[in-house]
Amino acid sequence: MSDEGIRLAKRVAETVPCSRGEAERYIAGGWVTVDDVVVEDPATRVTAAQTVALLPGAEPVEPAPVTILLHKPAGIDAAGALALIVPETLAASPNARFLRRHLARLTVVTPLEPEASGLLVLSQDWRVTRKLVEDGARVEQEYVAEVTGAILEDGLARLNASMRVKGRATVPLKASWQSEARLRLAGKDVRPGQVEAMCAEVGLTVKSLRRLRIGRVALGQLPVGRWRYLHEAERF
Repeated sequence: MSDEGIRLAKRVAETVPCSRGEAERYIAGGWVTVDDVVVEDPATRVTAAQTVALLPGAEPVEPAPVTILLHKPAGIDAAGALALIVPETLAASPNARFLRRHLARLTVVTPLEPEASGLLVLSQDWRVTRKLVEDGARVEQEYVAEVTGAILEDGLARLNASMRVKGRATVPLKASWQSEARLRLAGKDVRPGQVEAMCAEVGLTVKSLRRLRIGRVALGQLPVGRWRYLHEAERF
């Protein structure tokens, strides 16, 4: 063997032992360490002096596409949100394992205006994309808005009815006061900029907006700027 070593996949196949295909799946799944560091590229060269091992619970299974829930801070756009998906911001979660491949083709499927905060969904899974993009108009969203101004006498009733916003008729919302300056709004087919525009129609100015829930998945106690994986049992 040369000083340059051999491909990691070949070394794993010889060490386990297993087929080359199984070795590549072990590596892609983040189950293989080289000198105690996880390596995800089957083409990595390793030498005889390096220690190659499988982590406990290793399975030669192609990793499934992931869906990520991020508590987006106010003031960042989609590119900024994607930049937050790093190991250091992963919220503590049982069996959560970050892989570099989880960033490949990761797409924001529930846009929020840059000035808004709250639940943002990013996914590699076509089933989630279909649910939240193609069928998104049927998925209820819940927001809380901090507002200022004096609401019109019939303002709350108007918020609960359909309005014309940016040339389209909105789906009626469920709007209610949580406090003198805080509105809760829930409804379907809520698009970026809609809540602010609707509030402006009834004399209110939105100072901050936070999305709390999409379908049956809630933001919960996820800290601002942190993210977690959608669990298998969770459904939007």
